[in-house]
Amino acid sequence: MFRPVSIGILLCSLLSLASCKSKIQPVVAKPLVASFASALVVEEKVEAKPDTNLLTPEERKVVFLQKSGNHPYWRQEEAIHYDVRKPNYVIIHHTAQDSIGQTIKTFQIPRTKVSSHYVIGRNGEIIQMLNDYVRSWHAGVAKWGSIVDMNSCSIGIELDNNGREPFPEAQINSLMTVLDTLKSRYLIPTNNFIGHADIAPSRKNDPSVFFPWKKLAERGFGIWYDEGQLVAPPDSFNAIDALKIIGYDTSNLKAAIVAFKRKFVVRDTTPELTIYDKSVLYNIYKKY
Repeated sequence: MFRPVSIGILLCSLLSLASCKSKIQPVVAKPLVASFASALVVEEKVEAKPDTNLLTPEERKVVFLQKSGNHPYWRQEEAIHYDVRKPNYVIIHHTAQDSIGQTIKTFQIPRTKVSSHYVIGRNGEIIQMLNDYVRSWHAGVAKWGSIVDMNSCSIGIELDNNGREPFPEAQINSLMTVLDTLKSRYLIPTNNFIGHADIAPSRKNDPSVFFPWKKLAERGFGIWYDEGQLVAPPDSFNAIDALKIIGYDTSNLKAAIVAFKRKFVVRDTTPELTIYDKSVLYNIYKKY
C-alpha cells in the first residue's frame, strides 16, 4: 500500500536532483573557464614584463642582457651549464669529437658538466649555445697569469675538429667573424685571444698544432713573433720568468714549454727550449 508512494517520492527526488545538477553545471562551468582564461592573460603579461624585484641579481642580469648578448643571425641552440659573468678573454678549443651534432649533444646532457658559448662547424656554420654574458663551463681547471677561474672572464669557442686534421678555410673565416664581433663589442685586448692548451698545458693540447695562430694574430686576435727580427736573448734572460709573464702556469714546466712550442714553434714540441725557441720566446716576451 505504501510502495507506490515511496517510489513516487523517490522518482520525484531523483528528478529534482537531476534538474538541479543541470541548472548548476553551466553556472559553475562559465566562471571557471573565465577564471582560467583570465589567469592565462595575467601570466602572459608577467612573462612579458617580469617583476625584476623578485629576481636574484644573477637572474636580473640575464633578463637585461639577454637581447644584447645573443646574435640573431647565427643559429641558436641552448647549453644548460652556465653562470653570469663579463667576458674579457676568448679561449679557442677543438672539440676532439666526430661531428658538430655530437658536440651539441654533449653540451645539452646533464652528466657532462661542460659547455661553450659557440660551436663552429667545418663548413663555417656558427652556432651560439650560450649568451655571451653568462659563464659557460669550458675551461675547467686552468690558470693564466694570476687568474685561476677562466670561466668567469672568458668566452669559449669550440671548433668542430678531432685534433688530427687541418682547419678548413670556411671554418676559420667564420671564426674570424665571431672574434671580430666579440672584440669590437667587449673591447677584448689583442693578447687575450688564447687557446685551451695555453691555460691548461698539463692536460690539454687544443686547438692543436694545425691551428693558424699566425693568421689570427695578423687580424689582431692574439700575438705572434716578428719572424724577421729574431735575436738570441741576452745572458740575463730567464726563460721561466718569461713564460710566467706571458701567462703560462709553470708549475709543470715541461708542459708549459710544450704548450708554448705547440703554438709558436709547431714543428718541434719537445719539452726543452732550444736556442731558436728561446729567441722566439724572447721576442714575444718583449711584447708584454
